[in-house]
Amino acid sequence: MQVHIYNTLTRKKEPFKPLKEGFVGIYVCGPTVYGDPHLGHAKSYISFDVVVRYFRYLGYRVRYVQNITDVGHLTDDADEGEDKMAKQSRIERLEPMELAEKYTYRYFRDMDRLRVQRPDISPRATGHIPEQIAMIKRLIEKGHAYEADGNVYFDVTTLPDYGKLSGRSLDEAESGSRVETSSDKKNPADFALWKKADESHIMQWDSPWGYGFPGWHIECSAMATKYLGRTIDIHGGGLENQFPHHECEIAQCEGAHDEPFVRYWMHNNMVTLNGQKMGKSLGNAISLEEFFTGSHKLLSRSWSPDIIRFFLLQSHYRSTTDFSESALESTEAGYQNLSEILDLIYQAGGESDDSNSQSGEKSTGQSGKASGSSTGKNGDSFDLQALQDGLHERMNDDFNTAKAIGFLFEKLRPLKPALQKGDIPANISELSGFITVFCRDVLAIWNPAEKETSGSDVPFDEVMQLLLDIRQQARKNKDWAMADTIRDRLKEAGITIEDGPDGSVYKKS
Repeated sequence: MQVHIYNTLTRKKEPFKPLKEGFVGIYVCGPTVYGDPHLGHAKSYISFDVVVRYFRYLGYRVRYVQNITDVGHLTDDADEGEDKMAKQSRIERLEPMELAEKYTYRYFRDMDRLRVQRPDISPRATGHIPEQIAMIKRLIEKGHAYEADGNVYFDVTTLPDYGKLSGRSLDEAESGSRVETSSDKKNPADFALWKKADESHIMQWDSPWGYGFPGWHIECSAMATKYLGRTIDIHGGGLENQFPHHECEIAQCEGAHDEPFVRYWMHNNMVTLNGQKMGKSLGNAISLEEFFTGSHKLLSRSWSPDIIRFFLLQSHYRSTTDFSESALESTEAGYQNLSEILDLIYQAGGESDDSNSQSGEKSTGQSGKASGSSTGKNGDSFDLQALQDGLHERMNDDFNTAKAIGFLFEKLRPLKPALQKGDIPANISELSGFITVFCRDVLAIWNPAEKETSGSDVPFDEVMQLLLDIRQQARKNKDWAMADTIRDRLKEAGITIEDGPDGSVYKKS
């Protein structure tokens, strides 16, 4: 079966066909690094992590680009207000790049905990100012942009199909603009490509139009096309970025190059708390670190990264996910039940060629040829073909992880009592190999190797993170004896703790 993707641009599911056979180029809007990542970030980046993983599982070569926004994102998410990085820099009394390093570190740290694979390329907006200036100059030359007293704006009236992604007409875009629209704009809906900066602005660069800084939208256009070409296969991001951010990206790229920018637009929905969107700007966001430590006032306990990931994958990426601790409790019970079944299958089946495969390699288990039997087993063969076909059908239907997990439960649940009694299917090795690849490399919800390494049912990284958190709290309380004891005992066990300005990390000797 062919993968089908819901394309926001056409508002329908379409069969996926890459621009270049065997290769998929994906760009996803990354975080603005002025604060800790929260549950909304987790939903977006876990969702696209599975998209990347599944394409690699199918045998595609994938180049995944996800930017880091460290300049240009203003507080009103458009052309007014203050740069979020500059504002937070003053609050924390840090240099902007110091702030960017701090929160970029925390972002990747928390994504690592959630088993989100790092992008192949993570370009920073501040590292691509020349590319942004070059694209702005091209837009001016082609008549799509104009300078006004050191600012440069995109003239939306020069593109007849502006608004095609969001479905907004030009009149609607203008009526949705702020009343206090800059007086130097030709049209209220025009958006900034370059903003003039006065001497007090702490983030500015020289340009043909004077000292200033790039608009938020131009950075993604410049970086996406630099690393993936003028036309890319998939562009992803949060639904809230559909307008104006992604709409403006289309205008910039298609205005500059006269070629289609993105073939498939994918947008994940939001995470809500009691029906209201969760977000830093709304003041109701719970950071991932607060989930992992249980330190937020709305939480009664800590929650492991595996439970958070499993919780978010149990809703489709285009559906709203409403957070509550009762939902997490139900998720935890289901996760433990599924893990027990997967552990039993793995223990009965042992190692296989499939279980040793790595993400990015096409597994023999998904090729559609389920093996017949293995010697030494005493039960009937498990219908592996039906399991494979059912999971692939659900994942091919717009990456429906919620239905895939439900189907996995449905098919594997009857095996639990049989395996506990020693009634082992004849093709247990093939089954073990397939579920290991699918659950470890595609969904990334379970990894038997971690349990073997740790020697217990608790993943090693989670135990280490707990110890680091306890030690960090001891240091805050100035309990130096406790902090030093944890460090020294771990060193004796061959684990070195390295303390840095953004926290502590461990390394095995």
